[in-house]
Order: sequence, then structure tokens, then C-alpha cells
Amino acid sequence: MNTQTALRLGVNIDHIATIRQARGTSYPDLVEAVRIVEEAGADIITLHLREDRRHIQDRDVEVLRERITTGMNLEMAATEEMQAIALRIRPEACCIVPERREELTTEGGLDVLGQEARLKAFCAPLLAAGIEVSLFVEPDLAHLDAALRIGAPVVELHTGAYASAAPGPDREAHLERIVAAAAHGHARGLVVNAGHGLDYENVLSIAAIPVMHELNIGHAIVARALFTGIGEAVRAMRAAMDRARR
Repeated sequence: MNTQTALRLGVNIDHIATIRQARGTSYPDLVEAVRIVEEAGADIITLHLREDRRHIQDRDVEVLRERITTGMNLEMAATEEMQAIALRIRPEACCIVPERREELTTEGGLDVLGQEARLKAFCAPLLAAGIEVSLFVEPDLAHLDAALRIGAPVVELHTGAYASAAPGPDREAHLERIVAAAAHGHARGLVVNAGHGLDYENVLSIAAIPVMHELNIGHAIVARALFTGIGEAVRAMRAAMDRARR
């Protein structure tokens, strides 16, 4: 491998909950899903408690806090409600993301430049509680510098534009931005993660970035699980990431 530590895989289980919520059933069981996902090689479990509770529910967060053995990464908006929940649940990590009710999924990174003072005040109690705070940001150097001023030790680079671009010059340009941002953040002491829209093919170039610490992936894994089962889908993603690091 071209780094001293293995690249971590965070598996987002939101869309397992989406299937459950579609019919309001008790299945698929998130506790069982987490057990299989962890056994298959996930390093941390990511779940997004959204304001509209479209998939993950409050009870899920409470139950899974006791059942996850790797670590919980709670994605959440920068609201007083979510801050209170995080301070009560005490996940190992939380990732602050932008959120709009009408969006299908998280669209773009936080406006850290425009909300620097507010985000600094929002993150302070979480950091004081020993929660590892990450900011979901665009691969832009100014945003990374703002994250440093805010005091967040971790950033998660938004890979959506890269993932949605067709292979060719446009995608390569997005990849270059991510590579440069990762190097910039790492050089300044930030832990650099990435996520959004990554699948079994486009993940390879992102996983190959030497300073990348963790990738958070959900939709592609859950989609493949329909055909292979969730355990095999996680193992296949883990294997793809490991190949990219060789």
C-alpha cells in the first residue's frame, strides 16, 4: 500500500431504513444489518438523522448506539435539535452536513465561509464532549482553511460533482480538485475523509489518494446488496478500495 494505514470504510445504512419506511414495517432490521456490515469489514457505521425523519428515526439512533461495535458516525444538520441529540447519544463521530427538506440527498458542501462564526459556536460543545466533529465541505482550499478556524479536526470532501461527471476531462478536473484539497488539508493537520456518489468504479481514483483517511459510502452498497446480499456488497467495496491502495 502507498500509505502506512489502511483506508477506512464507513458504510451508510440510511437506505436500508428507506426500504423499511416505505411500508412502515419493522424490517429490514437495522440491528441485523449493522451486524452483517461490521462482520463484512466496515470500519464505522454512518447514519443521517434528517429533520424530516425520512429514513433513520430517533429510536434507531438510540438502539444502534448500544449495538454498533465499530463506531457511530452521526450525520446531522447544524440545528439546536440535532446538537442536543448528539450530546445525549454521544456518537464516536458526527458529520455536520447541509440539509434542505426538498432535496433527494445531501447536495453540496456546507457554506463554511458564510457560516464560520455560527459553525464554530455549534461545534464547540460537541468537541468538548469528546465527539470527533467532521465538516462536509466542497474540495476548495478556502473552505478547508475555514474548517481549521472553526476547530473541526476532520473534513469530509464532497465527491458528488466528481461522481456525477462522465469519464473524461470533466471528471479528471474534479478529481484534481479533490486531490489538491486532500493534500492541502492533510498538510495543515486535518484528517481528510470523502464521500457522496461513490460507487464500485469511481471509488478507485478517490481511494488511491494517499492522504485519504476514510470513505463514506451507502447508496451503491445498498443497491448492490439487492443482488448479492449486504455482506458481499460491503466486502466487494472493501476489496475495491484495497486494490486502489496497492
